[in-house]
Amino acid sequence: MKIPDTRNIDRGIKTVAVFEALKGIIALIAGIILLRLVHDDLQLTAEKIVRHLHLNPIRYFPHLFLLGVSKITASKLHGYAAFAFFYSIVRFVEAFGLWRLKAWAEWFAILSGAIYIPFEIFGLFRHATFLKGGIFIFNLLIVLYLLYVRIVIRKSAKQIT
Repeated sequence: MKIPDTRNIDRGIKTVAVFEALKGIIALIAGIILLRLVHDDLQLTAEKIVRHLHLNPIRYFPHLFLLGVSKITASKLHGYAAFAFFYSIVRFVEAFGLWRLKAWAEWFAILSGAIYIPFEIFGLFRHATFLKGGIFIFNLLIVLYLLYVRIVIRKSAKQIT
């Protein structure tokens, strides 16, 4: 049996690592923005956003947005920010492990990606959009790729050596 060429596999895993790091960066930025909003007048900020986007505040979605913002408290913002920071740490740890080609990180990425699949399927059944479909397919492809690498490629490489 031929030993698989792991250079392309390693590049693929490092590409997933970069994607996970980007998700971590986005979550970190979101957490910082949420903390900055704690001391702002959220209602005024939301109204400015609606006006800036030239939306009619009495229409359904802008009104729903403004209504939702009116219910957000400083403690909720702190909680959302804490969750965003926790999520970013998880993504950065996963990205670091994948970049270093660690087996634990590959399994972690498989599990953390697979957790979302049932929710994505449910969301598609409730109201399918191209965005939801694209996210589902992208996530599914990453999970299947990592499963393939972890189970097929890595096992066959161990059996040969």
